[in-house]
Amino acid sequence: MLPKTMTEMWATVGSSIANIMFVWTIFQQYCPYNLRQFFDKYTSIITGYFNPYIQISFPEGSDDIWSKRSKAYATVETYLSAKASDKAKRLKAELGRDSSKLVLSMDVHQRVTDEFRGVKIWWASNRVFISTRSLYFPEQEKMSYSLTFHKKYRAMITESYLEHVMKEGTQIGIKNRQRKLYTNCPTEKWPSYKQRSWSSVVFEHPATFETMGMDPEKKQEIVDDLLNFSKSKDFYAKIGKAWKRGYLLYGPPGTGKSTMIAAMANLLDYDVYDLELTAVKDNTELRKLLIETTSKSMIVIEDIDCSLDLTGQRKKKKNKSSEDDDQSAIPIKDFQEEEKSNKVTLSGLLNFVDGLWFACGGERLIIFTTNYLEKLDPALIRRGRMDKHIELSYCSFEAFKVLAKKYLDLEIHQKFDTIQRLMGETKITPADVAENLMPKSSSDDADKCLSNLIQALEQSKEEAAKKKAEEEEESKKKDEDLKVKEEEAAKKKDEESKVKEEEEAKKKDGDLKVRE
Repeated sequence: MLPKTMTEMWATVGSSIANIMFVWTIFQQYCPYNLRQFFDKYTSIITGYFNPYIQISFPEGSDDIWSKRSKAYATVETYLSAKASDKAKRLKAELGRDSSKLVLSMDVHQRVTDEFRGVKIWWASNRVFISTRSLYFPEQEKMSYSLTFHKKYRAMITESYLEHVMKEGTQIGIKNRQRKLYTNCPTEKWPSYKQRSWSSVVFEHPATFETMGMDPEKKQEIVDDLLNFSKSKDFYAKIGKAWKRGYLLYGPPGTGKSTMIAAMANLLDYDVYDLELTAVKDNTELRKLLIETTSKSMIVIEDIDCSLDLTGQRKKKKNKSSEDDDQSAIPIKDFQEEEKSNKVTLSGLLNFVDGLWFACGGERLIIFTTNYLEKLDPALIRRGRMDKHIELSYCSFEAFKVLAKKYLDLEIHQKFDTIQRLMGETKITPADVAENLMPKSSSDDADKCLSNLIQALEQSKEEAAKKKAEEEEESKKKDEDLKVKEEEAAKKKDEESKVKEEEEAKKKDGDLKVRE
């Protein structure tokens, strides 16, 4: 019998819903677990025949309580953060991993729509409670994202759309991440629980190519080379080479090698791995460190000529016999500890730079710096390992004008001609120029800073002239000493020759007397 009024109809509906909920509660509480699983399984199968939509789930992690967060889940969350901020009604705000920015994502049981090639797609966030065997955590909360689409678009979604989501999510994550400066940990700390081989701090170096004091043409050449490398993924795959490039920065101390590294990292938005070779035990651990580096990164070995005695390893066997007496004075225990502490070889470093292991990952730079190029083994810096050699030399007048603009906001000044003349007559590093251009107090103006630089240039010129005079004097003294030694040697040779002639004459006279 149908209800006659609206009130009766709603009363009937409410009563029916209450009855259904009561029956469902009793079923959940008293029905055996296996029977409920059987019921859920075949209910899903039956409804699947009539449901034209397909769902793909992205769980936060496995059922294990100690499981790591799924990379696919994190990438989907990053991708949906842009969609959620515009379309979701309830949002969740948190700091992203390795990021200083606030990231908005969908809260639990929220739904947003996406469109791909004219096809409408639905994303939903879900939360489930998983029973565990742990006494301390009997239930574990897990999040997941579900993707829903019509079954006729299955091929497009699985082949193209998911690839698009992963690619876009990864790019957004890289853009929002907080870049890091890494250094390798001492070897003895690796075995401890959760101890990583790299430790890191936030990379916040402000250096850019715009603020570097160097020749503008040379600077632009380096920038173009770096940007071209970052866009050459397909080209490197085409020619069959690992997507990496080596840079050798060399020049006197104070010419901006470390600043150049920071500017390169800021230009490309790369992480920096500062590798300390003296903390690496052997070649195997050197490879392990390489494996744990990420793409979009720079591996830096500063002062490669001082990090290890790599340059002399080819000559050690020849010089071994001459060092036996010195080594005998070293205690055996200390010698064994020294041998054990570091066994990184030149061969191991060469394989690290361009061996098979460097192909495990892409878009990476490896950078060596040195103050003494001639000390390095030619095999270490040849093209293919160090593809581009960049000489950072003393400050030129063009580089000075960049620094003057940066420090003093000057493009022209009456003292520039004097500085240009002095820079042509003497050498000064960019670090020394920057130090003299930097105001030391609030009363220091541009004129005083330029005067300080002129004074430093004149002092450098005087020191160079004095050093040159000393060298000439020393060279003259060496020449005189050499001349004296040559004269003494010639005199001694003449005396020996004269004595020899006298002896031969006496011998001839003696022989003649004997014959007579």
